[in-house]
Amino acid sequence: MRILVTRRYLPMRKVEPEMVIDQAIVDRAGRVLIARRTALDEYMIEALKKMRVPGIYIREGEEEKDAQEEKKPAVPEAIQKKYDKVKVEDPAKVKLSESVRARVAEGIKYLYQDVKAANFTDTTRTITNELMRAIEDNEAIAVDISALKVSDEYTFKHSVDVATMAMIVAKRYGMTEQQVYEIGIAGLLHDIGKSQIPNDLLNKASRLSDTEFERMKQHSVLGYRILTDKQDLSDAIKMGVLQHHEKTDGSGYPMGVGMLQINPFARIISVADIYDALVTERPYKKPFSPRDAVEMIMSMTGELDIEVMRCFMESVILYPVGTDVELSNGEIARVIENSPHYVLRPKVLGLTTGKVYDLATDFGCANIIIL
Repeated sequence: MRILVTRRYLPMRKVEPEMVIDQAIVDRAGRVLIARRTALDEYMIEALKKMRVPGIYIREGEEEKDAQEEKKPAVPEAIQKKYDKVKVEDPAKVKLSESVRARVAEGIKYLYQDVKAANFTDTTRTITNELMRAIEDNEAIAVDISALKVSDEYTFKHSVDVATMAMIVAKRYGMTEQQVYEIGIAGLLHDIGKSQIPNDLLNKASRLSDTEFERMKQHSVLGYRILTDKQDLSDAIKMGVLQHHEKTDGSGYPMGVGMLQINPFARIISVADIYDALVTERPYKKPFSPRDAVEMIMSMTGELDIEVMRCFMESVILYPVGTDVELSNGEIARVIENSPHYVLRPKVLGLTTGKVYDLATDFGCANIIIL
């Protein structure tokens, strides 16, 4: 049985105790004050009003999943044997142990709490070392974004996601080991300027006004200023933070420069930042599917570095081997092989017919897509 769950925006004057909030509330340091799906009490509501939060999303109804729904579809023995025979394992992906996740999450929180801390750079390097080690330990050349989660809080998760993706893409791009390491630092710190943005603006669930958006856009400059006096961080790291919202056609910010003036770190971080922002749920938007996010990035050839886009496409696994997908011909299929050149069109095995669909290279499958 499945009960419909709805998500509704309410101004604070209409919020009542026992309502379930459907967004996380964080302070300017990125610390979670109220976790998503918390039943609100009078104290929390009063605190939100004092913070001048104009309104929040609430969750109504509950979702129950039948045990049968969570199981993979039953597969005939013959087809299971064929799957085991023809599947080709994905390239090594970045994996973070639970202990590493905990240390990384705690380190990110510390950085956002005090950007003037004496050991700010050391903490950043410690986190980046953990990510670098995770990449090197299993010779990872790809990333499954759904497997990276280090925290329920967006700021911390986003920082680690972007840093890890940027490192993998930089590696494929041909950067040196030192450059891969430094772009990891830049990725972790690319949004550090948001620690200086007012809390009510960061948490606003409705559309930002033009004035508010201009204020939010200052975070890249604020981040650069935070890092300016940190002599032990390279200029490339600082420029990566400053320019990660620049576009190759000059339409970005804060400087509006073109391709040749944008630091390579920033060009890589930009793609990782856009992808992760698209696939992550935020108070003001629902997440895009990985497929839709990739297609949106593919449409931005005039704004993003095309070579970086190619390296990104070859590094992100959207449908890990073993994933069940629905095809446009109505059949449920299981992914048996991915191609780095055709991230949206893996090779799959029909679980009813036992037919192999090579969505990437078989012209007979040209009209079949993954739904």
